Amino acid sequence: MSDYKITVNDQYQFELQAERAKQLDLVTLDGAHFHILKDQKSYQARLVDADWNTKTLQIKVNGTIYSVSVSDQFDQLVKELGLSATVSQRVDEIKAPMPGLVLSVEVQVGQTIAEGETLLILEAMKMENVIKAPNDVVIAEINVEAGQAVEKNQVLIRFE
Repeated sequence: MSDYKITVNDQYQFELQAERAKQLDLVTLDGAHFHILKDQKSYQARLVDADWNTKTLQIKVNGTIYSVSVSDQFDQLVKELGLSATVSQRVDEIKAPMPGLVLSVEVQVGQTIAEGETLLILEAMKMENVIKAPNDVVIAEINVEAGQAVEKNQVLIRFE
């Protein structure tokens, strides 16, 4: 079993060993920008979006955006055993995962939102973070507005 299985654009799949990943000639320029050297070619990369729950990333490399899915050895084992790694549980509110600035609020009180739909966009560490609905929800209360600074764990939106 490989350490990581990576799927790019739901089309290309490859495996990566952790030791090989550590050998990449990669320099972090800031929290979202990277410079990579591979086979004596230079690549500029930027993390556009990340959903850490589903382990999917949107990465822009030399101007082209790629959708990348990563599964580690534990994800692979769960799949191999035919188990579900996700447990559905009711979420009553969304809190800020980190301090940042609310760029936009995409929902309204009373609105029904499907799982995975965008609730708001939070800028943190020079990166736009799309905050999505954890499951099907109805918006009960919105505690922030565009342009507002928020602290980590501050309640942003409450659900019915």
